[in-house]
Amino acid sequence: MRHSSLRLRLIAGGAGAILIALSIAGFALTILFERHITRTIADDLEVSLKQLLAGIEAGPDGRLAVVRPPTDPRFSEPLSGLYWQVGDDGDQLVRSRSLWDDRLTVPIDQPGPGEVHHHDIAGPFGSRLSIVERRVLLTLGGKSVPIRAAVAVDLARVDAAGKAFARDLVVALGLLGAVLALATSVQVMLGLRPLAALRRDVAAIRSGRSRRLPEAVPDEVRPLVEEVNALLDAQAHEIERSRDRAADLAHGLKTPLAALAGDAARLRERGEDKLARDIEAVGAAMSRHVDRELARARLRGAARRGESVAVELLPLVRSLVTIQSRTPAGRSIAYEIEVADYVAVPIERTDLAEVLGNLLDNATRHAKSRVRIGTACDADEFCVMIEDDGEGLDEAARTEVLSRGIRLDQRGEGAGLGLAIVQDVLDAYGWSLRLTRSDLGGLKACCCAAVASAGPGRF
Repeated sequence: MRHSSLRLRLIAGGAGAILIALSIAGFALTILFERHITRTIADDLEVSLKQLLAGIEAGPDGRLAVVRPPTDPRFSEPLSGLYWQVGDDGDQLVRSRSLWDDRLTVPIDQPGPGEVHHHDIAGPFGSRLSIVERRVLLTLGGKSVPIRAAVAVDLARVDAAGKAFARDLVVALGLLGAVLALATSVQVMLGLRPLAALRRDVAAIRSGRSRRLPEAVPDEVRPLVEEVNALLDAQAHEIERSRDRAADLAHGLKTPLAALAGDAARLRERGEDKLARDIEAVGAAMSRHVDRELARARLRGAARRGESVAVELLPLVRSLVTIQSRTPAGRSIAYEIEVADYVAVPIERTDLAEVLGNLLDNATRHAKSRVRIGTACDADEFCVMIEDDGEGLDEAARTEVLSRGIRLDQRGEGAGLGLAIVQDVLDAYGWSLRLTRSDLGGLKACCCAAVASAGPGRF
């Protein structure tokens, strides 16, 4: 259960609470309905009892008689479920036609004069009756005789009404439960909306579009936001310290590397060319690692802290082409720029210049006469492409340089970042590098990002 959706758990909990509440409410309403029906029937029985008492008289022979029975026609219908009887403590008994040849078994209690008693008793054919009785004194044959008058009704009517009410109540409560469950789902979704916004804000921080979580949040979420922002501040501070330490270490190695280069030059002057070349190769390798760590330190301080902004691509490409066209290799190259003036890329300008500058430098070194810089965008992906008309690389070689992270230009001594640094920069911003064959005949380097995660750039 701990791995399930919070939304589902809240909805399930709400639905369970609704089900329990409606079940209790249904049970209570059914009992209240039955009690109400019972009280209503008891009131009707007392009315009939008063009518019965008003019609009791002594007959011509001095015996008990009911000259004006209650007017409800069910008293005249055999076994209708509504009965009355009047009797004394002896053998005198007068009863309604509905009792036929049966009689009401009145409890043995003795109501006081004027008292009305209510009982549940067994009736004809095992039925259950609600009875109302009263004890009065009547003069018969010159003597005052206690008379007990009783009116009863079959409670099967109450049971049937209760069952019918329960059936209707189940339908009504079912509809009410569905409405409440829907309302609970809507309430849960609205209540969890700040968490969805929080997820988007965290994604914005991860992609570099933001540095902190906004604090305009509900009170229940604010402690979490404050803790996350404090964590981000502490992480940024630690990254800054790590960046500074890496930069200090890299710069600290510059002097020993310069001294090592001087030693190699002196060895070369003494005629020890092989040893000088070995030392220079080691120094060059160490220098490339230092440059790589410097670049990584700066990336941690920029892209991961969310300092990137949308950079206009066309002016940057033009400036890089101007620089390349002044190099010995670029003087004979025709540069084709196919970049719209509205395109902006969400990568910090220096990082973007290093990536494109390195790829453009390698394209210039390998091209025969043409280098093309362009963009492509569809519903899913945006790419910046640099391609040349050189010999290119076969598929195995492209896979090798991507997996090993070596320099694209292995033939010269050109400065700049290796392919691994290009990939580091792009990875820091959530981009990727792909190498394919260009329709110009050479290599095509594509720097691509998903449109949904490419940030605030205008494509």
